[in-house]
Amino acid sequence: MPDSNVLPLRTLLQLTPDELTRTKVKFNNFNGIADPLEEYVRDPDLVNVHWLFWRRERRNFNVGDIALNLLAMSDRTWLLTTAKEVTKELGVKEGTNYEGVEIERLAPFFGRAIVRYHRTSRSGVRLLDSLGDLEVVQVLPAIFDGVEFPGYDRVRLSFQQLKAVLDRNKRDWVAALEGQKAVYLITDMHNGKHYVGSATGDNGMLLDRWRAYVKNGHGGNKELVGIVSSYGPEYVAANFQYSILENFNSRVDQKFVLAREKWWKEALASGTFGYNSN
Repeated sequence: MPDSNVLPLRTLLQLTPDELTRTKVKFNNFNGIADPLEEYVRDPDLVNVHWLFWRRERRNFNVGDIALNLLAMSDRTWLLTTAKEVTKELGVKEGTNYEGVEIERLAPFFGRAIVRYHRTSRSGVRLLDSLGDLEVVQVLPAIFDGVEFPGYDRVRLSFQQLKAVLDRNKRDWVAALEGQKAVYLITDMHNGKHYVGSATGDNGMLLDRWRAYVKNGHGGNKELVGIVSSYGPEYVAANFQYSILENFNSRVDQKFVLAREKWWKEALASGTFGYNSN
């Protein structure tokens, strides 16, 4: 017996029987290079064209199809970002192969509707009617604009995530970081090397320090300037991850913060095996 508490996606969107026969879902997740959810926060239009209408040899859509764009939030939850009726096929074998017109009546759900689905097929495009009911688990009060601040002890952001948070000036993150002194960790996910840094107030609070890293990749640290000089800012953007080891309120003496920074450098051996030089 159907669960009366389950809201199918087709019901939320009020798709007609005719629309259901030509509605297809494009599932997008990390492709080894980029995360579509991070891309969406930075540039929704790019994701709603390039990621939705990309094909690799196999044809995904036909003119007249309705294409739903879903981005992976976890292994079982997906964010709906657009629904477009395909108007033209471009004949591209590998690349953006279609043009489409957004279905305006569904726009209130774009970037807000989160659905649950356990994807078992490797196929990136499936007929909605063949999937069973995709369950709507939440409709966000506002368009998704990046991960919410999780607490100081759970911060772990890629460069792209950090950039998106700061570029969008997300209020929860700004409020959490702007008044904090801290000892933070930068990890090069390519080789495992660490850099331990601090925000003491004298050199800016944590928000200031991390804005500096987003701006140029090195934040003025001579140890990291060499990385950017040798490999380019693209290396940092692709490989660096940022987390907080300890945070302190603005009244904590900077000498104490520097002492904790020194302790973490020794504990992680970031001078011997990482990117710290002192």
